[in-house]
Amino acid sequence: MLMPKRLKHPKEHRGRMRGMAYRGSTIAFGQYGLQALEPGWIDSRQIESARVAMTRHARRGGKVWIRIFPHKPVTKKPAETRMGKGKGAVEYYVAVVKPGRIMFEMGGVPDDVAREAMRLAAHKLPIKTKFVTREEDE
Repeated sequence: MLMPKRLKHPKEHRGRMRGMAYRGSTIAFGQYGLQALEPGWIDSRQIESARVAMTRHARRGGKVWIRIFPHKPVTKKPAETRMGKGKGAVEYYVAVVKPGRIMFEMGGVPDDVAREAMRLAAHKLPIKTKFVTREEDE
């Protein structure tokens, strides 16, 4: 499971996701990519399950790049707890994703294998995505 080694501030505000991703919106490493079409939080478990789905479909062929990392801690208070007494403990970490962000990349596999692997990965994610290739990206 992906998570930061350490954080300067262990708890963060939720923030807001406005606008398009201007960083990480082009394919940089592989031939094919999975691009986010809407904003959202991607949990570290969802990133891992998408990665497993892609590598299993490619039968460990080619290479997979994960372009997002869960830096943001999400806190939660225990069930049946009264209000007050401060902010809850960190429960899990998320990656903040904006529309246009390339989340996963793949290379060294045929187009149809990459397309199916990305489709399987997209089913593991809570946001709408699009399959993109390097030619149409430029």
